[in-house]
Amino acid sequence: MMDELADYNKARWNELAQSGVKYSRPWLDLDERKARERIDPYGVLKEVAGKDVLCLASGGGQQSAAFGVLGARVTVFDLSNAQLEGDRLAAAHYGVQIRAIQGDIRDLSPLEEDAFDIVYEEYSLEFVPDVQPVLEEVARVIRPGGLYYLGFGNPFILPAVDEEAWDGESYPLKYAYIDGEETTHLDPKWGYWDVETRDRRTIKVEGPKEYRHTLSTLLNSLIGQGFVILGIWEASSGDLTAEPGSWEHFQAFAPPFLKLWARYRPEAFE
Repeated sequence: MMDELADYNKARWNELAQSGVKYSRPWLDLDERKARERIDPYGVLKEVAGKDVLCLASGGGQQSAAFGVLGARVTVFDLSNAQLEGDRLAAAHYGVQIRAIQGDIRDLSPLEEDAFDIVYEEYSLEFVPDVQPVLEEVARVIRPGGLYYLGFGNPFILPAVDEEAWDGESYPLKYAYIDGEETTHLDPKWGYWDVETRDRRTIKVEGPKEYRHTLSTLLNSLIGQGFVILGIWEASSGDLTAEPGSWEHFQAFAPPFLKLWARYRPEAFE
């Protein structure tokens, strides 16, 4: 059952997908090596062929395609019907089968308990005001010993600080670090490069509602659900020699995204 927030964010993601934002462009260039590099750059996954994988809020034909190429049984669950079309397109391209389900990540009731060996969730917790319902649902559908990947924005900076914050000397922090605070007004339009145009013009599309979750909330909520954290990595490709005020230069000062792997071991906390 979708509420007002889900309906709003679904409409925003449909527009983003139709505009060709990079998170909505299916990966159609994969072989097994590329697929593994994109979903497992830190070498946490072992063999995934034959495993049951849930790509949670990971529509767009990217992660689901990679797992499909590697032989997994893939379910993709996403709010946006336009995003799910990307998954169907990629599945047809590679000749693999996926199950595509539209829904809100706070309610995974269409999915069975203990159904998945791997849950893979790229940047999406920022679109809900409270992480607890999502993590409770993940714990319900993942099998004991299963792996959970979570990619999320660095809560110390995003979306309060980005490359546009450059003041000639630094990228200053200007906003309080408050858990659960809506931050949509700090980044109301998503900008990205249109790689199809010769002049690489920047396109801006109204984004979904977003919320900040402090690092302690994220980690302690995971632990509280019985997840043992295996590792956390800063994802950055910064370049100090890049033009100040550019995305590449900004990333040299602060990693915009964090990546985390955890294993579901509730008995470890008994």
